[in-house]
Amino acid sequence: MRPPCGDAAVTEATYHMRQSNTTGRTSRFTQQPPAPKARLSVSELFVSRNSTVMFNRLKQLFGSKKERPSEDEAAKLAEAWQDQKSKLMEKILGREHDMVMHAIIPYAIGGGLDLYYYPHSIPGTAIATKELSDLPDQGSSNRVFSCYELAMFTRHPLNLDHAKDDSTAFGKAHANINSILNCIAPYSATATLNPNETCEFPADMKHVGGKCLLFDAYGPPSAGLARGFGLLAVIELHRSEMDFARSAGGSELIQRLKSAGHYPYSDLDREPVA
Repeated sequence: MRPPCGDAAVTEATYHMRQSNTTGRTSRFTQQPPAPKARLSVSELFVSRNSTVMFNRLKQLFGSKKERPSEDEAAKLAEAWQDQKSKLMEKILGREHDMVMHAIIPYAIGGGLDLYYYPHSIPGTAIATKELSDLPDQGSSNRVFSCYELAMFTRHPLNLDHAKDDSTAFGKAHANINSILNCIAPYSATATLNPNETCEFPADMKHVGGKCLLFDAYGPPSAGLARGFGLLAVIELHRSEMDFARSAGGSELIQRLKSAGHYPYSDLDREPVA
């Protein structure tokens, strides 16, 4: 089971999307009876339909002669992918901060996401996930990326002392980003979230009710071993901007956000661009 929002509590709800027929494709979250999707162990992932192709690519890097790795080898290969993925993310987001916000209950067994911080690139702070893509070409994917992680941005400088104090500017932004990422991440495992598309939460959802989001590919897809890996930016919008994206398309809204200097931030203490 997945938590719907930023805390680690397991709830009796999962989320399904309903698509609209507007110019800009919009997803709406609705609560349904539990329908949990099992997360495979590292070793089980290697016997899935795509395991042979994926492992052949991995063993080229490590020089392994076996057709299937042992559980220990699988764990080592998964760890190597995490290291590779971290380097790819730093190429896009800048140097990673040495502190990580770990969830008390691991995401893989129903808890919250670990959060990773990148304060050394554009002004402010990028906050990203690393648990959507356990292995190359597996996990969340869309028409641009064969696998991806999520990233959100705030203009506020990183201050981990304030991260759990929502009376502070960074703490409020952090709590908002944490809640949104913990809703979007589990759903991305079963739904295709494409760049330039939007998403809306029902008004009665805890923490995120009524929020409007836009997705975008942040940085180019990678090549080589991690062919097609990338970052999907999640950007919170004003309601009027959401309406504009539905009618004119998400790409047009992104251009307006960039022209106004608001891209890729989710801080809404600004004037709408539409």
